[in-house]
Amino acid sequence: MPVSIVLLSPGAENPSRIQHLVDSLAEMRQPDDPDLHFRHVDADLDEDALVEQCQDATALLVQTRNADLVALARRLPDLRLIQTYTAGTDWLDVQGLADAGITVADNGGANAIAVAEVAIALMLSVLHRLDQQFTSVQAGAWGRQVAGEGSDFMTLEGKHIGLVGLGRIGSRVARRLAGWECDLTFHDIADLDPDYVSETGARRVSFDELLATSDVVSLHTPLNRLTRHLVSDRELSLMQPESILVNTCRGAVVDEAALARALQEGSIMGAGLDVTDPEPIAPDSPLLQMDRVVITPHFAARARQSGVHGMRNILSNLLRVGRGEEPQHIVQPV
Repeated sequence: MPVSIVLLSPGAENPSRIQHLVDSLAEMRQPDDPDLHFRHVDADLDEDALVEQCQDATALLVQTRNADLVALARRLPDLRLIQTYTAGTDWLDVQGLADAGITVADNGGANAIAVAEVAIALMLSVLHRLDQQFTSVQAGAWGRQVAGEGSDFMTLEGKHIGLVGLGRIGSRVARRLAGWECDLTFHDIADLDPDYVSETGARRVSFDELLATSDVVSLHTPLNRLTRHLVSDRELSLMQPESILVNTCRGAVVDEAALARALQEGSIMGAGLDVTDPEPIAPDSPLLQMDRVVITPHFAARARQSGVHGMRNILSNLLRVGRGEEPQHIVQPV
C-alpha cells in the first residue's frame, strides 16, 4: 500500500517540484522499499479543508508558516512525521508537535558546507573590505572609494577564531580553517564527543572567554528561547575593539540595536551578516551605512550541492517512516 506524503506549501501546486521528488526517489529507492505517493496541498486552505486533504498523510513535507501545524497534526490520525526542507526550525512549534506525538526532522545539515564556506567568506570580506572593492571597481573608481590604509586590511593569519556552536556548520568552519594558521576555540552547551572535537582542531572555552579573546566571533547556533539575543550589549562589551562578529545562523540570535551601538562606539570593528532581524533588513538600519559591515540576503545555504544533499536526506527519512522505522535528524524541543 502506498505511503501518503503531503507537500504542504502555500499557493498552487508546482508540478516540477513533485516530479523532482518522484525522480529523486526513483534513483535511490531499493526494491523492498515502500512506495511513496506525493501530492501537494495548499497551506492557505482553512483548517477543516486541510484536514480533509491531508487525512491519510503519514508525513507532511512542509514549506509554510501559514498553517497551524499543531492543530492540524492533532486531527491527522496517521501522521508520524513533519519533515522540513530547512536546517532551521525556529518557525515551528516543536514542543507543541511533540506533545501531539509528532516527530519533527530537519534537512540533516544538507547546507552545512555551503554555510560554513560563506561564514569564512564573510570573515575575509570584512577583513579585506571586499564589498567596497567590488563597488569601487563597478563605479569606475578603481579603489578610490575604498576606506582605509594598507594597515586597515588584515588576513586571518594568527587570528583567534571563536566558534559559538560546534555542530554541523561550526565544525565544518573549524576543519576548513585548520590550515589557515588560526587559533580555533569554541563554546557549545552540548556535551560533545572528545574524538569529534579533536577532529575539528578547536579548543573548548567558556562563552565569556571566547568573546574576550577572539578576533573573529562566528555564530553557529539554532534560534530558540535560549539563544534569542544571545549576543547583546553585555556580550559585545566583552569583545575586543578590533574584533568582528559573523552571523550565518539566525538574525534574532543577535540584538541588532546593540550591534549597531557597539559598532558606532568602536567596541568592535566590524560585522559580516548573512541573516538579519527582521528580514529583509529595515531600509533605515544604521548597519547599512557602516563601512565595515557586510550584509548578504540570507543566501549562505544556497548551493547546488545543498539541494542534492537535502533531497537525499529528506527522501531517506520518508522511506524510513514508510518502513515503520524512526527517522533521522530529529529536532528536539528546547
